[in-house]
Amino acid sequence: MTTIIRYAIGEAVRRKVFLVVLVLTLIFLGLDAVANHYLFSDLTHFRVPADAHVDVRTFAATFVLGMSMFATLFLGVVLAVFLTLGAVSGDAERGLLQPIVVRPIGRGSMLLARFFAAAGVCVVYVLVVYFVALVITGTEGSWWPHSIVAPGVLLAAAVVVMTAMSLLGSVFLAGTANGIAIFMLFIAGLVGGLLGTIGHLLGSHTISHAATITAYVLPFEALYQDALHQLTTGTHGFTTFLLQLGPFGGSYNSGWGVRGWAAAYLVLVGAVALKAFSRRDL
Repeated sequence: MTTIIRYAIGEAVRRKVFLVVLVLTLIFLGLDAVANHYLFSDLTHFRVPADAHVDVRTFAATFVLGMSMFATLFLGVVLAVFLTLGAVSGDAERGLLQPIVVRPIGRGSMLLARFFAAAGVCVVYVLVVYFVALVITGTEGSWWPHSIVAPGVLLAAAVVVMTAMSLLGSVFLAGTANGIAIFMLFIAGLVGGLLGTIGHLLGSHTISHAATITAYVLPFEALYQDALHQLTTGTHGFTTFLLQLGPFGGSYNSGWGVRGWAAAYLVLVGAVALKAFSRRDL
């Protein structure tokens, strides 16, 4: 399995996947630093009515960090998809799997090694980008969330779930089709979260219930919402209400129930992938 992990990472280096993601990440962090600098520079000139009871600095910092978390999630999913979209179908078409999955390695070990390689890289990447964005916002805005580590860990967990889903898709679909399918599921989950915010704002139980179902069908969205929820911990009153209006604000699906279901979902996806791969004709 160690050999397969090294092979997977070496293949990503050869295809310049890491180089592309690195360039995109540097561009994002540069823009994030510029946005934070001018946002908090102009914040001193902003005044709100005394009866509004809004903590402007907390609202601005939480909102901009929430947008940074969305970008981090997106870049993490991009990395996960490119590391796994052709892990099975692509290697099978090129004739690389046949000599690899013979004994003593086996198909299960090969698939698990590809998952651990992609998931490990993505977890490190997401945590590094999240903490850099957090430091940028905290330094420029002189504001730090009550929960610092939990949002990053939940973001990383969301990307791990997407990694497993992409690896499962690679068992059935060709690389391009799998990539398209995973990104469509990613967008569907985000739209479901946005609809949940709208449903709670309008008091529509039907929309809210549908959004909750979407979050459990695609638990990466529930983990992302849980991460956002950690940012609003410690806010009060109208500030919390305003943060929950935007797609990057508060969460309505959070807690250990969501996290437990995401863990069970990950195991279920892995089991289905292993079972399907064991029966695939190479």
